[in-house]
Amino acid sequence: MKLRSFIIALCMSAMLPATMHAGRTMLSARLDTATMMMGSVNTLRLEVVQDEGVKGEFPLLRNFGERGYVTLLNDTIELRSDIKVDTTKVGSGRIQIDYKVPVQVFDSGYYRLPEFVYVAGRDSVRSSRLLLIVRPVNVKADDPISPLSDPAEPENPSIFDSLPDWLVYYWWVILLALLLCSGGWWAWRRYRKEGTILPSRPEPPAYDVALGRLQRLKARKLWESGQEKEFYTILTDILRDYLDGRFGIKAMEMTSSQIMDTLAADRTLRDPRQMMRQILDMADFVKFAMVRPLPEDNVKAFDNAVAFVEATRPVEKPVGEDEGNEEGAPDGGSDAASGAGLNTETKKGGES
Repeated sequence: MKLRSFIIALCMSAMLPATMHAGRTMLSARLDTATMMMGSVNTLRLEVVQDEGVKGEFPLLRNFGERGYVTLLNDTIELRSDIKVDTTKVGSGRIQIDYKVPVQVFDSGYYRLPEFVYVAGRDSVRSSRLLLIVRPVNVKADDPISPLSDPAEPENPSIFDSLPDWLVYYWWVILLALLLCSGGWWAWRRYRKEGTILPSRPEPPAYDVALGRLQRLKARKLWESGQEKEFYTILTDILRDYLDGRFGIKAMEMTSSQIMDTLAADRTLRDPRQMMRQILDMADFVKFAMVRPLPEDNVKAFDNAVAFVEATRPVEKPVGEDEGNEEGAPDGGSDAASGAGLNTETKKGGES
């Protein structure tokens, strides 16, 4: 009796594991190799054991679509769509489904794959996480790569995909270098042409320059100290430079008579030229005839120089003045008459 009870208990304990595992879905995952070369193809094997007649799937593998692959770990690892599936009956109403999924990685490094989820009816199971080591391909530019797969085309191609990475990442450095080279070339050209790279200051008006030089000449008191020749030399040089800067008359290269003929040819300078005549005549007497002028002659010459500059200074046209008047009279000619009045007043001031 005891032997019979023992045999029955032994049979029931042997049947207990099968009863406990009935209806439970199991999932395991492994790689053909844990170490692969960058760009080569590895195989991920997923083994599912479940009840026969129960529909199940991997949600991750639904998303192949037109691309033909799904990605893991921020698009680093790709699972290809050419999956092979084998189903085998294992008895007791159970089946085993084997998935062979191609795996490609295009960057070297150490990767820990995420858990793979399998859903069967209302039940879901997860696999363990797998470690994958991807080694770089140490090849030369002319080495064959036939054992490896070609690089995958980008999903949304653009014109920047055909550019080298260094050009895409460091375009601002290249642009800055081009700007610096352009600036250096421009500075070199400007320096060769003008002797400086800084913009030159605008030339002051000839009128202001002449008056400033006349005031400095007066302050030196040359003729008062007996240096009449130097006084008249500087005085006539000031007026010659003024004629060049104001009217474009190359007076430095002309004699006194040529200067007077040039002034006579311009109707706007016929009245002021009488002041110039007195200065040039007195200067020729002092420099060539060794004549020593009287003090009042020196004062008159200086006052006439100031009056000549004042009489021929540029006059700004009033706003809205008739354009015909502007074209008919050269710059400075409109106040020739008033220059005569200035001359009279200056003479009186010089003689006093």
